[in-house]
Amino acid sequence: MIDYSKLKQLRSKTQVSFSLCKKALEESDNDIEKSMKLLKKWGIEKAKKKADRETKAGGIFSYIHHNKKIASLIELQSETDFVSGNDDFKKLGSEIAMQAASVRSDNLDEFLIQDYIREPGKTIDSLVKDAILKFGENIKIARILRWELGE
Repeated sequence: MIDYSKLKQLRSKTQVSFSLCKKALEESDNDIEKSMKLLKKWGIEKAKKKADRETKAGGIFSYIHHNKKIASLIELQSETDFVSGNDDFKKLGSEIAMQAASVRSDNLDEFLIQDYIREPGKTIDSLVKDAILKFGENIKIARILRWELGE
């Protein structure tokens, strides 16, 4: 039987659908940590399945550092306008743009394996994979640009 307080807690931590959170809790005997590992595993599997799906929608997100000397632009793509209009998608784009400004990397592959500045130990790639699980469609970073005054 599902512990609904744990379901609420897991949903709050992961932002994944109630049905997936419920399934993860059922398979892990209501263990939050095991459920989170299961959701991560399922997210990686889902990302692999969706990787070839075309991303026609999305948005361009920017970040300008408070000192006005560093800025970045990123192109974050999704399959549909429905997802790209979602506030959580927009927040993801803003977070990735801030990450791009904080590190020196023009190479997208190198950028994807960097630790996320807000959560060391979690990569940018895993952040995107979490979004794929949450939204149920392919999401990818297409381009990153970073400027620094005087460069």
